[in-house]
This record gives sequence, structure tokens and C-alpha cells, in this order.
Amino acid sequence: MKYDLIIIGAGPIGLACGIEAKKAGLSYLIIDKGCLVNSIYNYPLNMTFFSTSDRLEIGDVPFISHGSKPTRFEALEYYRRVASSWELSLKLYERVLGVEKDDSDFVINTEKSSYQSRAIVVATGFYDIPYMMNVPGEDLPKVKHYYDEPHPYFGQKIIVVGAANSAVDVALETYRKGADVTMVVREPALLDTVKYWVKPDIENRIKEGSIKAHFNSEITAIRKYEVEIETPDGPLTLENDFVLAMTGYKPNFDLLESMGVGFKEDEMKTPLYDDKTNESNAENVYLAGVVCGGYKTNKWFIENSRDHAPKIIDSIKSKAAVKS
Repeated sequence: MKYDLIIIGAGPIGLACGIEAKKAGLSYLIIDKGCLVNSIYNYPLNMTFFSTSDRLEIGDVPFISHGSKPTRFEALEYYRRVASSWELSLKLYERVLGVEKDDSDFVINTEKSSYQSRAIVVATGFYDIPYMMNVPGEDLPKVKHYYDEPHPYFGQKIIVVGAANSAVDVALETYRKGADVTMVVREPALLDTVKYWVKPDIENRIKEGSIKAHFNSEITAIRKYEVEIETPDGPLTLENDFVLAMTGYKPNFDLLESMGVGFKEDEMKTPLYDDKTNESNAENVYLAGVVCGGYKTNKWFIENSRDHAPKIIDSIKSKAAVKS
């Protein structure tokens, strides 16, 4: 079967694209290497969204949360309900291995099969590929690039790497659940983007010494029971049980490049696309959601990229109408 479009990524924006395709009567398939809304699933267990539930809604399915801001658990339940309500065509736990061009169509090769499509929508987000520290020992089991909950770190000496919201949240939560927390921050201070209601808390904990912090510092080596860091005062060896590297994440640039998507000559590696249609410089390859921002992963969110879906489907429909 040849599809009108294949959507790579079953996050909220990928689902929104599938819904619009179904409403338009287009044949489509949504493929994801993980579970439904895999990025949200990998959020910390107790995470609460910044946005209100109405701003996370897709497909005219109401999202009712118990509090003013929905939780991760509520979001997972909501997007399961969206997928079921719309009976979306999904292939989950099926990694895309590569995309080939066959005349004017695409062949999408996955771990399980191959699919042919007239157009592709890339809605892969950015949460699947962490920035690595590239230091010896980073592959040890004690090093985590994703954080789930504080309980495993009770009574443990942990290092939290990073200067942004994720690192601050992890440091405060693990400290309050009984961990011995040290922050290693490459920057001279925590970032100004740290949530304004949290920043005084972390600054006061550092000031009183409850949470230790080394600024202008970097990890240089990780071993089973200790970590080497370079500080402004010279090298330092710290006893350590776990390293929680909250260093951020980046989009799958390799996948975009393999499809012929180009990038602006800027430090953010912003993909080239038409903001009226979300079609990239590669014909019939569309971009949706966070992936549109390149390294600037805080530009696009669910609430401000939901409208990518109707723009993309309108463009695909108009092309099909011209051909017919």
C-alpha cells in the first residue's frame, strides 16, 4: 500500500497530524521507535506541565485535569484517549532505519517493514538524543541522562550536571528525599531561564551548603565510586554513587539530513522550511513541532505548534488536487 503521508513520531504533534490527515480523508501511518507520546512517558514521574490542560488539547478531545496544571500521568491518559477516540493508525516500537527516494515517492525502512509514501512528516521532537559529556566513564550504569524519581538516590552521593530547570528540579527533589547532592555547572551561575519561583529555593540551598555546587566546572572522568572534576581552583576528586547528567537534548539531525533537509547558517542549526506550509527545502518532507527549532528546543511547545498539523495537511491536499 502507498500512503499519502507517513508521520515519524507519535508525540502530541504527530498525533495531531494524523488526526488532520484522517479528517481530510488521506491515507496515513504514524510510526514511533517507542511508546505512544514517548517523550512524555520519559518525563520525571511527578512532573507537572507549565501549561494548562486546554493548551495541550488536540483533535477536539477535551483535556480535564484535577489541578490547574496537568500532570505527566494525566497527560499520558489523555493522549491514550485521543489515539483511541480517533482510532489512529499507529506503529509503535518500530524504529525508522532510513528513508529512500523512489522516483517521486519515499520508501521508509523500519526494523519491521518498509512503507511507501508520497509525503513524510517529521515530528520527532528532541527528547530522544541527550547531549553527551564525552568523558571517560560516561557509559557506566551509574550515569543517567534521564531522571524518573528520587527514591533510588536516598542516602547516595549524587552529582547533578547542568544549569537549567531540569538540573535544578532534580537537585532539589533528590536533596529533599535524602540524597547528598553536588551540582557541577559549566556556567558561572544558574541560567536566568530557571523558573522564577524555584530559583530562590535552589540559590538558598546552595548558599547554606545543603546542596553543594561547583560553578565554571566540568566533569573530566567518571569511575565506579568517584568522579574527577575540573574547577577554577584546580582538579578535584569526589566520592560518588550516581551522576545525573541533565545536559539537555537535541533533535535527530541525522534523520533530517538523510532526507535532504538543509539548515540555516546559524548557531541553532535551524532546519529550512516554509512557515506557511511547514514544508522543508526537501520536496514533500514536512516538519512539525519542536524539530522546527533546531538546537533552540524551547521555541516550540505543544501549545504553539498544534497549528502545524492543519497547515501541513492543507499543503498535501492542495498538491494532490493539482495532480488530479
